[in-house]
Amino acid sequence: MKIPTTPAAFFVFATRPYIKYAIPATLVVIIGATVGQSLPLFYKWIIEAIESGNVHTALWLGVLFPTAIFFEQLIWRLSGVLGMLWTIHIKQYTSDILVENTLHHSHDYFSNRFAGSLLNKVANVVGGVETFVHDFLWTILGLVVSIIVTLYYLFTVDTTIGWLFVGLICLLITVNVALMPGKQSRSRTQAAISSTLRGRIADMLGNASVIRQFTGYRDEVENMKVVSRSWRQSHAQSWLYSEWTQLLNGAILFICFSLMMYVLISDWGGESSSVAELVFVLALITSLTGRLTFVGRVLNGLAKTIGEVEEGLSDLLVERDIVDQQGSKELVVTKGLIEWRQVTFEYGENRVFRDFALTIPAGQRLGLVGSSGAGKSTFVSLLLRQYDVTAGQVLIDEQNIAAVTQNSLRRAIAVVPQEPALFHRTIRENIAYGKPDATDEEIEAVAKKAYAHDFIESLPQKYDTLVGERGVKLSGGQKQRIAIARAMLKDAPVLVLDEATSALDSESEVEIQKALHTLMVGKTVIAIAHRLSTLREMDRIIVLEEGQIIEDGTHDTLLAYGGTYARLWQHQAGGFLTE
Repeated sequence: MKIPTTPAAFFVFATRPYIKYAIPATLVVIIGATVGQSLPLFYKWIIEAIESGNVHTALWLGVLFPTAIFFEQLIWRLSGVLGMLWTIHIKQYTSDILVENTLHHSHDYFSNRFAGSLLNKVANVVGGVETFVHDFLWTILGLVVSIIVTLYYLFTVDTTIGWLFVGLICLLITVNVALMPGKQSRSRTQAAISSTLRGRIADMLGNASVIRQFTGYRDEVENMKVVSRSWRQSHAQSWLYSEWTQLLNGAILFICFSLMMYVLISDWGGESSSVAELVFVLALITSLTGRLTFVGRVLNGLAKTIGEVEEGLSDLLVERDIVDQQGSKELVVTKGLIEWRQVTFEYGENRVFRDFALTIPAGQRLGLVGSSGAGKSTFVSLLLRQYDVTAGQVLIDEQNIAAVTQNSLRRAIAVVPQEPALFHRTIRENIAYGKPDATDEEIEAVAKKAYAHDFIESLPQKYDTLVGERGVKLSGGQKQRIAIARAMLKDAPVLVLDEATSALDSESEVEIQKALHTLMVGKTVIAIAHRLSTLREMDRIIVLEEGQIIEDGTHDTLLAYGGTYARLWQHQAGGFLTE
């Protein structure tokens, strides 16, 4: 689904599914504005009835006048209901499609952006479409209809006044349209700084424990104040620009209305206009004066909204880095054979792999060893297709992963990361994320295998305990056990262990290793570890250095070879790899 990237086109796109609310709301507002701007006719009719001595008619008109006002209010309330239905549906739809679209961006996209900043951009666009509906219905459309109705009545009274009013409207539109780009530019700048500020605050709050441990309060607050001052300055510039626009509009209205009043009173003095017509025109002009005075504010507000929506869409709707090819099929894994055929991968100016070749037989347990920057994490990222290879192919069971759907690829791979990512949900929900339709018995079974059941049962709410944002209420080892249980429940044919036991103490590691042995049965396993003792029972270990395989064999054969792996083994401190 192609989502438009310009504010106007996006608004039309988001409104299309709810046209059944938009059209009736528009028609009702047109009726309401027409009735409201026609109410001064009662002044004219009542005065004419009194002047002609028809008191009975004047009395009836006096009774009908408040009835007409009440009828007008009923129309506006109906427009409010229809506008509400349009607004809430379009807001929900906008939020849904933007969040869904953003989630499909690549790993690299999220690595380069604050989550808080993205949230602010989504909020700006969602708030913007709501403002569009409100401004269109009850400000712009209502004002346009009122102006057209007023023009019609003015020309029926005095053509000179009518043409003066036409000139006033043309002048106001010309001036304010000319000023809109300036407001829009300032609004884009303000929105961008606001997103940066919100992202920085979210980053600070999310890392409050680090700030506390390193006593970084002062530096963080000072850095935040630099951004907040920029926001204040941009906000002030945008506000002052709006005030200047309103002052200019006020001056234009003063001049034009002075001319209209002069013509009107001169005609009345010359008896070419009646008292009823004089009062009628005065009422028409008075009812529009306030709204015309703030036409600049309306257009400036519209420009501000357009600027904010434009800034949000420009980042949220960028082209995706990783996309499914046309006609991509579902990955079907029957064995779990993984092949790297002459893979080259460049990230920016860095070449991580060059003509890299590797075959991992189905069911083999492979350990990856290497110092930082050797390419271990990139290896896993390419397998998960978080990046596309520059050249060559990665295949699973003879199927190029670039030619299958991303969802089917990732369903076939279970990952236990070094830093478990948990949702601020219950333990039950976090474990069940590996299999949403899992029963309570299945969840508890994998929790027991991951040696997590006992600590879960000791919690006040047990499996219904909320883990906090990113699992802050749990210890590192507890989070890791939840992640392992989640991977067990997924039961994918390919398993990736990225430092899966790094957060565990020695006693827990022994227990988890037993669970992992059970989990690895019948699966193709890729395990990355700095604690080399965890790789001793792997079927095969490869040592990476600058994106190349420099050693390949079992733990015992690599020790006997006396190369890099043997040296790393000898230099371990407390079971961990040291540089």
